[in-house]
Amino acid sequence: MQAPFSLRIFVADGDPDGLRIVERSNWVGRALVFPRAAWAQPSVATRPELQQTGVYLLLGPREDGEGDRLYIGEGDPIKPRLSDHHTGIKQKDFWTRAICFVSMGQGLNKAHVQFLEANLIRLAKQAKRVPLDVENKKNETEPTLSEADRADMQVFLQHMLGMLPVLGVHAFEQPPQAPAASAPELTCKGKGLLARGYESTQGFVVKAGSQAMADLAPSLLNHFAGTVAKRQELIDLGVLAQQGSAYVFTQDYAFSSPSLASSVVLGRSSNGRMDWKDAQGRALKVLQADA
Repeated sequence: MQAPFSLRIFVADGDPDGLRIVERSNWVGRALVFPRAAWAQPSVATRPELQQTGVYLLLGPREDGEGDRLYIGEGDPIKPRLSDHHTGIKQKDFWTRAICFVSMGQGLNKAHVQFLEANLIRLAKQAKRVPLDVENKKNETEPTLSEADRADMQVFLQHMLGMLPVLGVHAFEQPPQAPAASAPELTCKGKGLLARGYESTQGFVVKAGSQAMADLAPSLLNHFAGTVAKRQELIDLGVLAQQGSAYVFTQDYAFSSPSLASSVVLGRSSNGRMDWKDAQGRALKVLQADA
């Protein structure tokens, strides 16, 4: 079980959708969260944190409009890099919000942020929850750090990863290794296939080895573009791999809802609260009502 922590969020310009400064209890790190539209405003442009060395995330909609896209970068300092991504030679059109992390203690150096960047890219690739910008698809090599610096950056990284879901970023989350004691394993069956999964705090987790239909129902294709796009994304990312006449989950994967999970598995529109059942045949809806 992870240790509890608290976050202090300061709305720097009085606009809850504008610049927010986020600090974690008992940690030297600090996060700046702001929309792209605020980049040129003095409340953002003059922040001293952006003159420091740090690591940053750029998030925005994918080209098909279905979900987020992510770019992970580092800067020494951050501000010139973000300026370049805004209107410079490395401009990126997709991003609509940024999250920057710096240290208010001794400060981060170039090797520190390269370490953080490399590990964030590695974790995002493993989780396969959000497509990475093409520049992040190359293999990232960690810089050489002393044993002490490496230990410090591992702690810094873990604090960042704990904060990001609270800030609405789930790109790095790995599904829990096993369901909680109160979450029984459930199955979803259809036309000779079987999928297994369970509820978690991250969503509904479908387990590795579960099967999914190879063909999609016309009704899903015609009326549920988001589900079709999510399924194709999982195929492109390698989460779903074709095996014989069906697809198979190559890893545990957390969906935002049981219905999205069962729709991807069954290849049709599905009410996950009815189609996921326990060993006694009781639907998830019944189990939730009895809890």
